[in-house]
Order: sequence, then structure tokens, then C-alpha cells
Amino acid sequence: KQLDKLEVAGGRFTMSYFDYEGNRIFYEKTGDGKPLILLHGNTVSSKMFAPIIPLFSENYNVIIMDFLGCGQSNRVREWPTDLWYEWSKQVVALCDHLNFSKVNLIGCSGGALAAINVALENPERIDAVVADSFEGLNANASITEQIRIGRSYAKQNEGFCSMLKMMHGDDWEKVLDADTEAVVSHAKTVGEFFHRPISELQSKLLLIGSAEDEMFPKGHYEKLFHNICSQTTFAESYIFEHGGHPAMMSNMEEFVSMCKEFFD
Repeated sequence: KQLDKLEVAGGRFTMSYFDYEGNRIFYEKTGDGKPLILLHGNTVSSKMFAPIIPLFSENYNVIIMDFLGCGQSNRVREWPTDLWYEWSKQVVALCDHLNFSKVNLIGCSGGALAAINVALENPERIDAVVADSFEGLNANASITEQIRIGRSYAKQNEGFCSMLKMMHGDDWEKVLDADTEAVVSHAKTVGEFFHRPISELQSKLLLIGSAEDEMFPKGHYEKLFHNICSQTTFAESYIFEHGGHPAMMSNMEEFVSMCKEFFD
């Protein structure tokens, strides 16, 4: 059920909402060609993709969305503990709403976890996935604690607060706290990011990260990507020598070029 729609520029740019379990989820479309869905990570919204959308919309029908609780989508009373699996269900619902039979996905950080979940659970819907800058196959207790502490300190950073207000609006702190609570709860009670083993993957998967990613210990991506690639022939990887978290923003032009070549 479509609830809202705004079209500009001759219909090439569309901002809309669709209904998901009684809540409105925001999405936006631009460009022509095969559908390419960009999935944002934790604490942010689809606004993070503003600089990169024009580079993809020349070749693809680019769709961005705000997961429930984020950005311009409805807020929810309680975030699900199995967060990234739940996010994957919202992606599938978007595909159903837009009548997409096959799509490419690019997921960033937590969005990468959602993208891989979509591919594992709905292989018939996915051609290829790019998973950028994510934690791993299972939650790591020390990384989770680092995230919790880091976000608490970040609230004292004016630039960080302004960024989150731009992403979500005046209730940005409630969004951040709900996200953090879900991340911590998942690590304690669920642990695994995926419901199926990576060995069951049936879609092409490109793993991307940066060696200088401040979110994770040195050598994180080398170990993680080697582990994943050893479990499936569908995966390949690339690690940028420089850049922060996520790799797609600190190595944007090369990232876009790599994705286009991978998808084609």
C-alpha cells in the first residue's frame, strides 16, 4: 500500500512510502536501468548515500530506503533484537512493493549484514551483493563493548550530534540509543548475524573493507574475508589500503567503478 508520493524532474526522482506491518517505510528512486538497492548502516539513514547516488544512477535504477526506526521511516516502540535479519525482511518487502524480481544490493556496515541475509534467505531475488565494512559472521563481545562506549562518548561531539540530527531529525538521540540497545542485546542473546551458513550462498558476493577502518582491529578484514571466501566460491574480496569506515565513502570513485564492473 503506497501512502505518499512526490515526483520531480519528469518522474525520474521519486520519494515514497510503503506499508510494512502497519508502519511506513520511506524509500526513494532515481535513475534508469536494473534495480540497485543501497542499504544504510547502523546509527545513520539513507541520507548517507547522497554523494554516491549520482555516480550509480547513470547506469542503474537506484533505490534507497530508511529501515524502520531510522531517517524518515516510522519510529517503533522497540527495536528487534535480531535486527539485521529483520532489516532483510524489510528489503524483501520493498522488492515486493516495487514488483522487482531480481535486484543488486549494496550494503554498508549493518546494511551489509542485512544484504547478505537477503541473499541467503531469498536467493531467487538477488543477482549480486556488495557487502562493505561489516563486523563478521558473529557478534564479537569486545567490538560490541567498543561500540557501546564509543557511541556514549560520541554524544559529546558536536559534529557527530549534528550529523545524526541531519540523518534522523530532532529525535536523533532516541534513535541512537534504541540502535545501541539492539546491538548490545543481539550480541548477548543471538550472536550470529545470519540464520543460514555462508556456504549456502547462491549469489555473487563482493566483500569490501579498508585496512585503516577505525571500527575494527588491525587485520580484521583479512581474516574475515579469507574465512568467508573459504566457505563459498561465490565470494571475492578487496581491501583498500587507506580510508576509514565505511570504505565506500573514503574511496568513493574506485568503489563505484569496482561495483559497476562486478555487477556487469
